[in-house]
Amino acid sequence: MTIEASRRDFLAASGLVIGLALPMGRAAAAAATGAPFQPNAFVRIAADDTVTVIIKHVEFGQGPSTGLTTILADELDADWAQMRMAFSPANDPLYKNLAFGTMGTGGSTAMANSWMQMRNAGAAARAMLVDAAAKRWGVPASDIKVSKGVVSHGAHHKARFGELAADAAGLPVPTAPKLKTHDQFTLIGTDLPKLDTRAKTDGSATFTMDIAVANMVHSAILHPPAFGATVKAVDDSATRAMPGVVAVKAIPQGVVVYAKDSFAAIKGRNALKVEWDLTKAETRSSDDLFRTYAQAVQAPGKEAMKVGDVEGALKGATKTIDATYFFPFLAHAPMEPLDAVIERQGDRANLYMGSQFQVGETRAVAKALGIPFENMTLKQQFAGGSFGRRAQPGSDFAVEAGTIAANAPSSAVKHLWTRENDIRGGRYRPITVHRLRGGIDAKGDIIGWDQRVAVQPFVATPGDAIDDGMYEGCGPDDYSFANARIGVAKMANGVPTLWWRSVGHTHTAYASEAFLDDLFALSGRDPVAGRLALLKDARAKAVLNRVAEIAKWGGAVPSGRARGVAFHKSFGSYVAQIAEVSKGADGLPKVHKIWCAVDCGTPINPNVIRAQMESGIGYGLGHALYAELVLGDGGRIAQGNFDSYRSLRINEMPAVEVSIIKSTENPTGVGEPGLPPIAPAVANAWRKLTGRSVRRLPFAAEENA
Repeated sequence: MTIEASRRDFLAASGLVIGLALPMGRAAAAAATGAPFQPNAFVRIAADDTVTVIIKHVEFGQGPSTGLTTILADELDADWAQMRMAFSPANDPLYKNLAFGTMGTGGSTAMANSWMQMRNAGAAARAMLVDAAAKRWGVPASDIKVSKGVVSHGAHHKARFGELAADAAGLPVPTAPKLKTHDQFTLIGTDLPKLDTRAKTDGSATFTMDIAVANMVHSAILHPPAFGATVKAVDDSATRAMPGVVAVKAIPQGVVVYAKDSFAAIKGRNALKVEWDLTKAETRSSDDLFRTYAQAVQAPGKEAMKVGDVEGALKGATKTIDATYFFPFLAHAPMEPLDAVIERQGDRANLYMGSQFQVGETRAVAKALGIPFENMTLKQQFAGGSFGRRAQPGSDFAVEAGTIAANAPSSAVKHLWTRENDIRGGRYRPITVHRLRGGIDAKGDIIGWDQRVAVQPFVATPGDAIDDGMYEGCGPDDYSFANARIGVAKMANGVPTLWWRSVGHTHTAYASEAFLDDLFALSGRDPVAGRLALLKDARAKAVLNRVAEIAKWGGAVPSGRARGVAFHKSFGSYVAQIAEVSKGADGLPKVHKIWCAVDCGTPINPNVIRAQMESGIGYGLGHALYAELVLGDGGRIAQGNFDSYRSLRINEMPAVEVSIIKSTENPTGVGEPGLPPIAPAVANAWRKLTGRSVRRLPFAAEENA
């Protein structure tokens, strides 16, 4: 990427820019020539006193722009009102996710991988401002104080950051600035308003859908009806005759219609008559796949974990349970479908996109256009949700958009997926089957736990090798069993999968927590006390105790209602939830309230943490109750929009009470960990209320009627 061009928007010639790991000699040379500091820039302090934090993660509502700014602002001792944010360019050496090795947002890593990075950036900037003030006033730096954006020495010397920025720019960058202790934080741990709320409320925030450039055409694509099918023949006569349509082109991903506006492009696409080659297509139905997977878990599978003698323990058990759980394909269904604007300018190009993997997607577009990566400029946008949908390992959508731009009849194209493209376009939470066998002894103790998972892997692995994303979060991860085993059956089909919000934890938590409750019911154990006795980790026990405390577990429950509990650790964070449910008019669980306790290490912004717990609860609950993607005859997706892919509605969202555990541990994820416990908490309450264990999701599936 051409750094000078792509950084112009935020590396203005005036002000102070902090770079991390920048040799002192280079920093001094840059200041001497009047140029801003160079690589690894995370903060800009302008003469107008604004402090802009450079955000290396995509912002699609989960809050990294606010969280990262909070970390840096606290170490800087800035006033929150002066803080701003700007997106970084696509540049791995400067802005890679330290957990991934490339730029990317996912796995609830944004705060965790940036924690020390942003603290050091803020502390370095503060130290330089203090040194600049000390030199200007002729006083010891140790006697200078900084508070809410003001640098002061006694009653006679005061200066705001902007007044000192030019002087500070000429000083060397400290390589190991002094950091605050936790008791010195003033912003971290407080309910600061999100930085992007005003812009998203007044409409000034730009999303890819808002972008319009000169000479831009719009494109719409018709994908094959079954995964793996290809174009055999196209009759586009009706499409080409439509007003506004300017071109039609068959590409490897399907058939593209170019038009003067999106309405004409979509209308033209709908008029296409395409004959598809189904020779290599996946034509099995969901029922076919479920039968295959259910058969696979009858065998032990590839051993992922083992302790003790499971088979011997189960044979000697007083009582046993053998249960099979079925999980359907799920779409991500973010409110903003995938979209991009690509603008060619000679041998250069601009990419406008809410990119989750900035370098990978920019590189994919460059390759499709046949230009060097260095000639690409990513214009990062806000994105309207993702839940994993934009985190594509092969940059599928970027490749498609780049191919469409390369074949476009104009220098610029806006490629927009419709909702049907998104729902039927592939990359789903994989279909999964669990079989669990468990046994208790005469005292009611669990003496054997065998968990088998049949699932399609996210990562290509040779032979029968498995990756931990296939079984992460199975029961023995959190609970201590004397005899336990996890076996994995590696499945294959032609349906492309993708990380869905909380990835493997989305199904392992449900199977494990629902089955655990069944075993407690078999032994007559209290579900909270039973879990506390089995949990391995003191922090896990603390969140379970906290949620039981705020929900007053064991107390009176309104007539016609029941409560269920679930605990799960994912992405380094501990979450326990209690659900209160009744039977709704539709025969499904009506969820009245959720109590949630979370330990995510140092709570950077409690407001964001609560919002993410509520978000995960709502998203997980809607999918658990209603959502599934069904492969029908011939492998065709039956659903296409929100009329058939059912989401939770506002009147169905329960009241949520969130309690955040105070901690001085390094921060861990909050974007995903709120989701895994919600479905099993509801299922456990439902079993208590009705006597029925739900082993096929969603609750609305015919099998549960």
